[in-house]
Amino acid sequence: MEIRPTTDQDRDVFVDTMFAAFGRFPETPAEGGGGVWWAALEMDRGVLAVTADGRAVGTAGAYSFELTLPGDILVPAPGVTAVGVLPSHRRQGVLSAMMRHQLTELRSRGEFLSVLLASEALIYRRFGYGPATYTARLTVPRHRAALALPRARGAADTPATGSVEVLRRGDCGEILEEVYDRYRRAQPGALSRPHRWWELGAGQPPIAPAQRYVAVHRDSDGVPDGYASYSLDDSNTLTVDETIATDDAVSTALARFVLGHDLVAQVVFKHCPPDHPLRWQLTDFRAGEVGGDMDWLWVRLLDIPRALTARGWFTDGELVLDVTDPFLGEHGRYLLTVRDNKAECVPTDRDPDLSLDVTDLGSVYLGGTTPSTLVRAGHIHAHHPDAATLADDLFRTARAPHCLHWF
Repeated sequence: MEIRPTTDQDRDVFVDTMFAAFGRFPETPAEGGGGVWWAALEMDRGVLAVTADGRAVGTAGAYSFELTLPGDILVPAPGVTAVGVLPSHRRQGVLSAMMRHQLTELRSRGEFLSVLLASEALIYRRFGYGPATYTARLTVPRHRAALALPRARGAADTPATGSVEVLRRGDCGEILEEVYDRYRRAQPGALSRPHRWWELGAGQPPIAPAQRYVAVHRDSDGVPDGYASYSLDDSNTLTVDETIATDDAVSTALARFVLGHDLVAQVVFKHCPPDHPLRWQLTDFRAGEVGGDMDWLWVRLLDIPRALTARGWFTDGELVLDVTDPFLGEHGRYLLTVRDNKAECVPTDRDPDLSLDVTDLGSVYLGGTTPSTLVRAGHIHAHHPDAATLADDLFRTARAPHCLHWF
């Protein structure tokens, strides 16, 4: 078995092998090669598992993204994708070999973390990935969709400004790209959407050229600052692919717009972060039914000191982390020191505060999972009674991480 890098000449073999691994057939690309989710594959970042007689039996790829860390810090983040092994060659070490090859390659490029969306939650923990952001679906019946927005006591009476315009997806691609890019730069856990993705229509709506209406919000100067991509089906369910807003007031205006749509039985918001305020804005709190609560972005740290010093911090303190990496056969103990929103992370022989797997460090890294939760779950070992509280204080973020991008 050989694990080798791919080139553009391998694209057809890569795609066919990947789809065969999932028992599916690739759709036909639009003229020019766009309009399918895999149109933006970067063949210089892929690998093929090939048998001795030259047959491709496994695939793994990666996209070049930027990830927004706590503190509005942008860092390179390869997005692992298109991972599959033919059913005839599973449980023979092919996947592990590809993952080890890929992680080694990412390190050689100088990258200190990677991310993915897990098709199955059981697969990627053993390779060091941990769930780090979460998302849920919110369903609101139209007849119970009234919003009650009480002002904070003593707040000034500031009327809403701006306007909402309905456009077709095909008429507002540049607006979507620009507004999303502004949003993701200030949202921890968000990934970039390279221009190439929009140009090729790669991904899911609203990137894909599927028919959608888009409610575009403009500020008082007419500048777009938010949008909601949506469709209405035969059951009169209005489904919002995503709501992108540069602040909460814009998000509320877009929610009010879609919830007030005529001839709608219910509105489904597909991707809501755990701390989304909409349920609290409904007059009837129980009208918002939460479903589809699931993990989304998984994080894998490849260079722990670089990763921990890259993100922003909001509380001063010290923490000694004893971290094991079973998949790569590594172990390290690190002193994390935070002063004035900056961190230093160096090897140490001091007694640890916490002992944990690199998987669990990936889960707490963006602030979407508290260390104390993983202590209570038995994943992390706290060496003294105050260790979990100290870790919670350090890893706490001003805003919960959230990722909308599908890859």
